[in-house]
Amino acid sequence: MVGVSRRTVLRSVSAAAGAAAFGGLWAQGAPPGLAAQRSPHRDVAMDARMRWQRLPENWQEAPFLANGYLGVQAYAGRTPQVLKFMLGHTQVQDQRIQWEAGIGLSRLPIGAITLAFAGAITGVDWTLDLYNAELGGTITTTRGQVAFSAVVHNDLGVLLVSLDPSAGESGATWGFAPLVSATTRTVRKPPEYTANPEPEQANGYCAQPLTAGGGYTTAWREKRIGTKRLFAAVVAYSFPRSTHTRDAVSLVGRALAMNPDLLLAWHRRWWNSFHQRSFVSVPDKQVQRFYWIQLYKIASATREDGPVTAEWGPWFPEAGNSWTAVWWNLNVQVAYPIVNSTNHPELDAVTETFRRDHANLGMSVPPACRDGDTYALSHPGDWRLRPGGVRTVGVPGTTSKTDQTGNLLWGLHNVWLAYRHHLDQPVLRDVLYPTLAKALNFYRHFLFTGPDGLLHLPLTRSPEYADAADCTYDLSLIRWAATTLARSARILRRNEPRVPMWREIAAKLAPYQEDPVDGVLIGDGVRLADSHRHFSHLLWLYPLRERNWERPADRDVMTRTFRHWAADQSAWHGYSYAAAASMNSVMDQPEEALRYLKFFLDRNVVADTELTANTMYREGSNFAIESPITAAQSVVDMLLQGSGGVVKAFPSVSAQWPDASIAGLRTEGAFLVDASRRHGATEFVRVQSEAGAPLVLDHGIDGEIDVRDQGGRRLPWRPVGPRRITLELRRGSTVTVTPRGARPDFGPRDVPSLGAVPAWGLPD
Repeated sequence: MVGVSRRTVLRSVSAAAGAAAFGGLWAQGAPPGLAAQRSPHRDVAMDARMRWQRLPENWQEAPFLANGYLGVQAYAGRTPQVLKFMLGHTQVQDQRIQWEAGIGLSRLPIGAITLAFAGAITGVDWTLDLYNAELGGTITTTRGQVAFSAVVHNDLGVLLVSLDPSAGESGATWGFAPLVSATTRTVRKPPEYTANPEPEQANGYCAQPLTAGGGYTTAWREKRIGTKRLFAAVVAYSFPRSTHTRDAVSLVGRALAMNPDLLLAWHRRWWNSFHQRSFVSVPDKQVQRFYWIQLYKIASATREDGPVTAEWGPWFPEAGNSWTAVWWNLNVQVAYPIVNSTNHPELDAVTETFRRDHANLGMSVPPACRDGDTYALSHPGDWRLRPGGVRTVGVPGTTSKTDQTGNLLWGLHNVWLAYRHHLDQPVLRDVLYPTLAKALNFYRHFLFTGPDGLLHLPLTRSPEYADAADCTYDLSLIRWAATTLARSARILRRNEPRVPMWREIAAKLAPYQEDPVDGVLIGDGVRLADSHRHFSHLLWLYPLRERNWERPADRDVMTRTFRHWAADQSAWHGYSYAAAASMNSVMDQPEEALRYLKFFLDRNVVADTELTANTMYREGSNFAIESPITAAQSVVDMLLQGSGGVVKAFPSVSAQWPDASIAGLRTEGAFLVDASRRHGATEFVRVQSEAGAPLVLDHGIDGEIDVRDQGGRRLPWRPVGPRRITLELRRGSTVTVTPRGARPDFGPRDVPSLGAVPAWGLPD
């Protein structure tokens, strides 16, 4: 991360924040001058704070802090006297590229900062404050009590822990316990694999060299003033150079030399601003709190200029895990749409990854297809899009075929969503357009014209299910890619000679194989015969949105296909329920959408999976974060949709939710939307246009309406359907739609609760 001088810090925060002498005051609340102003955004984020009144034991129970790079979880150590701060880092990986990424480019264990007390821990009272990204509270032992606060500083990437111990625990000591620097993955692990060399430990740091060069170092130091203590720890990684020890030791020293209250103010400023960018409130406070925790989680896990999130984000699961790299066959693709709809482009690592590392996509192309103009994406991979070893996506129609042929196209759909939500032409021109053309070229090697004159695919594999010719998963992605490329050439005003070819692919591609009862099949002659957690054969329904529920001709096939998939849920996992909720939202089934979402949030999912107490996610012995984050997008899909050229306010809100409030949510077309629902009726919808795109607004208001601009002047509009209008908005202008004569409060609000629910975490 970029180093920041003390002068920069002083310029970045209010001088009033420096009134406190030492950051140990954090344990009693904000230092003088840091009291946050009340706002609905702050109130709902504060209400979503997580609580621990039992000592967490592991990854799936612990509170979590991170800044997109350094991740920290606090939980019980190996003895009753020890509290552990487990470290992880999104950049720390091996570099033995001779082996596939899950082994040779694997994310690596680091170790844990330990805090050893004089007495055994007998109780905790902790709060994870999402609004300030700060963990704090008390630790009670048989010898006394310690008040503490902890942050992973947003900009510096340093763990800062302030302690205010009672006399009996004044001697609590810090230490570091390194973990073996080796992959925890056992699948296809070569017999010649060995761990990296032993770490080099010294006073205040532990340096871990890598066999391939470079390495990573954990450094720590403590500063005391009277009885108060401030501890700092950092992880630095470098490759191929070996600057990691110098970098880590230097950063720890610089952090402790700064005024801690200024550091805290600097950290809080970023997080407070983050939470102000958009707003969601619903009457089911279990759902509302879960949603805000997922926003905090994705912001902790990823940043635009950092690594795309791996399975367990920045938080290393000590118990071991076979998911040691980046999974591009679904997991990344479902985790990132939330950053678009919640107006957080600063978290979009997917677009930046393809911008920066697209050339590495050639490594996943089978050698026979490497012509310099073809891309593919194997999984697992590292955060630089490298598959490692000789791993490729295989060759369709041969025994080397895999279920990875569509990974890249689906990943690039996330880039398309980023473009559509912002209409940022450089993203379309420089990232999506050239990379998508090369990704489609991979399939062009194998498409062939059948006796029916249509384009067909040889045998591929529907992800995690079965081999099939004309596989629906692949065909849906090909159709989307060809259509999008032709559309993009028009938007970019390119005189593109490939447009006729792309249009021909879209027009002549074989239709999906279909059954009159079960809907769309897996592929030619291959039916969905048992429960299937992946929704790969339904990608055309969601998120590609190829069919439109508003077209009567599309409703039947959408309904039949979904119902057949949902008939047997015995093998479903967390993201299956999130996808089902979103699919029902786009099919105008709000009660079903909420039922699927609540089934997951109520922790009913079986098949050896678990939504954990801290809203993380477990599948067997593996750990992940994407399913809960995907469920947050399901909440957005209930409250706002904006595809197909229509912005829909409250399109799929259950009758169980008479009230709802949203602000700053973003839709395709670069529209920012505020809206309120009160007593079962929409009281206003306000849309700001960032790009001046045509607006069709499904406002959902019955009866006569007023349509006004930001100055209160009436705007011309015309109806295009029940509760739907169209109008022209200039770039930067706003329209507000209300019932005729109404003057509602246009601010966001925390809507009334349906009833008390416990906090997430371990509240009792």
